[in-house]
Amino acid sequence: MSLTKDSTPPRPLRADARDNRHRLLEAARDVFIERGPAAPLDEIARRARTGIATLYRRFPDRRALIREVVLDALLRTAEEARLAAAQEPDPFAALARYMRRAIDVRTAAVIPALLEQIPFDDQEIARARREGPAAIQNLVDAAQIAGALRPDITSGDIGMLIARLSRPLPGGFPADVQHGLSQRHLSLVIEGLRAPARQTPLPGPALTMSDLSQFPKPQETTIN
Repeated sequence: MSLTKDSTPPRPLRADARDNRHRLLEAARDVFIERGPAAPLDEIARRARTGIATLYRRFPDRRALIREVVLDALLRTAEEARLAAAQEPDPFAALARYMRRAIDVRTAAVIPALLEQIPFDDQEIARARREGPAAIQNLVDAAQIAGALRPDITSGDIGMLIARLSRPLPGGFPADVQHGLSQRHLSLVIEGLRAPARQTPLPGPALTMSDLSQFPKPQETTIN
């Protein structure tokens, strides 16, 4: 949670303000995925069913909005991993549930769309980027210890599969069709993750989420 300069927690938002903020973040996420970080802010306000003045009251400029979209996506993804581990008694079912919810949250689609705009030196974002991979690694470890997940699957494999399945398909498919296809194809992938009696070794590098975080980050650019 962000604190004010005197370290006093900010006042909780009223229910209507919370609802507006949530709708603005979800609309911004979808518009940025479709049209990139320079997408019109009035289109975001329109999809969120608010006025542009409401958007600017919550987020003073484009950079602040992008930061909050990224932070919200990272925090929600980590929370979905923790909830799956806590609420699903079967470790493989917990991993599968997390993967489905991660596609719904669309973190793996919005992060690439905003990559050059993400302030990686931001402390809250850096902390969220550490917490998420740790929660995913716990799901992978638990499923492998239970003997339900292939032993050669890594947390990086899970993250990259979600990223590939989250990207919008070319051709102008409606959003509901895009989402339905992502979930359908994820079901096929999940069946391939199970630990069978016989299995062909996987080719290529076995990268963890920690390995992925070490790759060079793009240089930030400024969009007015």
